This record gives sequence, structure tokens and C-alpha cells, in this order.
Amino acid sequence: MRTEIPNAFDLKGRVALVTGGSRGLGRAMALGLARAGADIIVASRKGEACEEFAREIEAETGRRAMGFGVHVGRWADLDSLVDASYERFGKVDVLVNNAGMSPLYDSVDTLSEELFDKVLDVNLKGPFRLSALVGTRMAAGDGGSIINISSAAAVHPKPHVLPYAAAKAGLNALTIGLAHSFGPTVRVNAIMAGTFLTDVSKAWDEEAFARRAQAFALRRGGQPEEIVGTALYLASDASSYTTGAIIAVDGGQP
Repeated sequence: MRTEIPNAFDLKGRVALVTGGSRGLGRAMALGLARAGADIIVASRKGEACEEFAREIEAETGRRAMGFGVHVGRWADLDSLVDASYERFGKVDVLVNNAGMSPLYDSVDTLSEELFDKVLDVNLKGPFRLSALVGTRMAAGDGGSIINISSAAAVHPKPHVLPYAAAKAGLNALTIGLAHSFGPTVRVNAIMAGTFLTDVSKAWDEEAFARRAQAFALRRGGQPEEIVGTALYLASDASSYTTGAIIAVDGGQP
């Protein structure tokens, strides 16, 4: 099969669903996929923010966009997101499981069961359920691409993010397993993201982070737009022989 390079990244006629899509990395990826020609479903807990961003996408790119409020960590609520997406667009070609959370805690012995479960619900259980729902429909139709947004914490767990690290390690495992579950027509891959400078990073100690970033090969944190190229690659025909892959996008983070 020969794929012309200029056309390989073209997403015209495709529909992409991005969770956690109203801000941060999700926002950058949703806009990037729309600029490549995809129609977009933006999903997050804040429905109004999703709807507002959907209008911005339509105004800037001319693509169709829909905002939908949903808590990804609530298993039963995901059916309504999938049903609404298929009712509006008739299909989903690209699913980006980006929604996540990593709340801080004082020490491992003070971490509550409630918080532990909440972190796993959003970062692991939700992506599994949404992939199961959408991937099954993709496999029964024309196929598609599922992109899980993992984290460097999955392979470099630190004491203050252990539930998050465990969830992302599980997401890496799910990525490989789901690639086999839904192949050959559905590809499932993960982006193992490093440290990106999103709205969350505004609360960090800038000097302390700058010192830590000196250990990175690129000596800095990433900008949200710098994850878009990898997401576009995995969403498009350019990655037609890539599945079950965990791709690090971390600026050379040790």
C-alpha cells in the first residue's frame, strides 16, 4: 500500500471524540485535529466550557463541533456520550482518552480510599469503558484509531502520584491488550506524555521546576501544542501500521 505523504495526515470526513477536551492538552489536540479536517466532539465535566470551545472550533476551522458534559469516571454516564456522538455525527473515527486527574496528598498513609478510587476511575476505568463502547462500534464499521494519553509517571512513579502512576501503567497495558482486541481494523496506541506547561503548571514553583527540567534532554517543559503532532500521526493514515505502541513525548525526560 502506498500512501501519499501530504494526504496521509488529512482527517477530512472523520470524526474525533476528545475527553478532557476543554483545556490543556485536550484542548490543543481537539483544535489540532479540527485544523487537520476532523469534526470534533469535546467532552469534559464542564458542559458549558465544552460547548463554548466547540463554537470556537467551528468559527476558526469551519468544522462541525459538539460539546458534551460528562464525568468520565462514571461508567454508566459514558453510554450517553457515545449515543449522543453517534446520533449527531453517525460515527466516531478517532477516540482520544485524555481526561485525567492527579490530586496531591500529604503521604501514602493519609491517602483515602475515596481519593484512590476516584483517580483510578478517571484515569483507567473511564478510558477502558469508553474504548470498549467506541472500539466495538469502530470494529463493526470502518475501523478507527483510539489514542490513550498516558504519562511518564507510568514508568517513573514518584511518591506523591502513586495512584495516578498505577492508573497510567494500567492504561499502557490496556493499550496493548485493546489493540489485539479490536485489530485489525481498529488501532490502539498511547502517548506517554511528560511534563507539559498547561494551566495546572501555573501553581508550580517555577524555580524548582526549572532546576528539575535541566535533567531533561530539551531542558524545558513542553507546550500543549507540542503533543499535537503525535496525536495527528496516530489519528491519521500516516500511522496505518502502528498499533499497541506506547510513544513517549516527554522532551527526553529521564
